[in-house]
Amino acid sequence: MDQKPRQEALPWAKPFSIDLLLKVLNVTFLHPFVAWMIPLCMRAQAMPWDHEAIQWAIDYASLITLLFFLAKLNRQIAYSKSRKVDLSEEVIVITGGASGLGLLVAEVYGMRGATVAVLDVRDLESGEARGVSYYKCDVGNREEVARVAIEIERDLGTPTIIINNAAVVNGKALLDLSLDEIEQNFKVNLLGHFYTLKAFLPGLIRTGHGTVVTMSSVLGHLGAAQLSDYSASKAGVTALHHSLTAELKAYPDIKTVLIEPGQLSTPLFSGTVTPNSFFAPVLEPVDVAKEIIATIDKGSSAVLAMPLYARWVGWMGVFPVGVQAIARRVSGIDRAMKTFKGRSNGGEEEEKGEGGEGREGRVERRGRKLDIRGDDSVLALALYLELDWMS
Repeated sequence: MDQKPRQEALPWAKPFSIDLLLKVLNVTFLHPFVAWMIPLCMRAQAMPWDHEAIQWAIDYASLITLLFFLAKLNRQIAYSKSRKVDLSEEVIVITGGASGLGLLVAEVYGMRGATVAVLDVRDLESGEARGVSYYKCDVGNREEVARVAIEIERDLGTPTIIINNAAVVNGKALLDLSLDEIEQNFKVNLLGHFYTLKAFLPGLIRTGHGTVVTMSSVLGHLGAAQLSDYSASKAGVTALHHSLTAELKAYPDIKTVLIEPGQLSTPLFSGTVTPNSFFAPVLEPVDVAKEIIATIDKGSSAVLAMPLYARWVGWMGVFPVGVQAIARRVSGIDRAMKTFKGRSNGGEEEEKGEGGEGREGRVERRGRKLDIRGDDSVLALALYLELDWMS
């Protein structure tokens, strides 16, 4: 008997998770406006102000309002005043931007009128994408980064937004890793950040404003079996972000943004098992891109950890080691890579955008325009329209 082909999930549908539940609560019962509507509705029903139910509702609304303003005060103290962002004046550099999350961010900013330079080792099919230029570059090679930095300065102007997004994943146990694989991992995942910052940060300081976006991972805090090299490099990237933020305090209009996502639904971690989709949902690249773009647009510094569990992993070290061991067993973090497949690269080392998804094709080198055909373009257009509507 012939089986019916499995129907694909609707692109706008999201699985039920604790993050989705919290998102709904944040715009309903955990929002001050809605909280204050509760006692007002009670009063509209002729309930006296001294009624116990109204008093409880007022206390609840007062607590929610207090927490709301404390959160705003916390962000103000941590990140100070936002800088003004004019996309028509911004030059954006994205490493690992020829596919996946990096390409999605590049396409959206290109559609919105910013000047975008994508750095990647992968060649894509030549095409046209407004405001997006491609430069072939291995970010793990400092000479190539220095050369491309000069070309971008000449072709596009001084970069003001740096998005360090390139990454590689080997997905092997430590003893199965070759020394070359370990070295390549650290060159791309960690040293690449240093090379791009050394090349482009002086320009940000000269202009007096800019944003540095650092793509790290929740694995930089947790570590996981078969990800020793990747986790170690991401821990270094997180430490680099904090040190850089401290060094840039003298330049209040240069903002730093740290991204620490969980698992992304892309071939970079293809085959990885997600033990619990309610507490640890797999992230869609478009959702991460939306948060990155919104933060850059606001001209603010930030630490963006997602999904919800990623915001609390720092507390793991507070618990006794026995509790930590139980949590790791229950979460399945050290079993997740058993079925890892990754993305085949034909035997050649290849940079991937963080969570990168491949698309066939080539791009002409030296600042040619990037093709935006395919599924990535549809997502980029949808995200662009949503951001345009929200603004």
